[in-house]
Amino acid sequence: MGRELDSLADVISFGVAPAMIGYGLGMQGLYDRIVLVFFVACGVSRLARYNITADALSAGSGKVKYFEGTPIPTSFVLVCVLCFAAVIGAIGEHLWFGKLSFSGHSFHPLTLLFGLSGSLMISRIHIPKL
Repeated sequence: MGRELDSLADVISFGVAPAMIGYGLGMQGLYDRIVLVFFVACGVSRLARYNITADALSAGSGKVKYFEGTPIPTSFVLVCVLCFAAVIGAIGEHLWFGKLSFSGHSFHPLTLLFGLSGSLMISRIHIPKL
């Protein structure tokens, strides 16, 4: 049960919180919200996969030698980027890379960082565990 509670804390801290910060800084269009929800769903999926496969990946040693996909705490980089944007005033209407409109709904290209981070979390690339 401890592993599941730890994963729940990680999803809230490194999944939901960065998505809410992005939303609060101006990523509020329909397509932005879809990408932010995708990011959180990828974080949940990544942690669920880790919890299921950790025993198999440790090969009985109890220690996992590598991660499949980027660990969810790497979303701290997104928080740092958003913090820097807030410090220099690049929020709301001044968000980096502007705003695009599709079908009457807005999209901020900066949101693609969340999509990229989520996609890397659920990828099968092997990241050595330090």
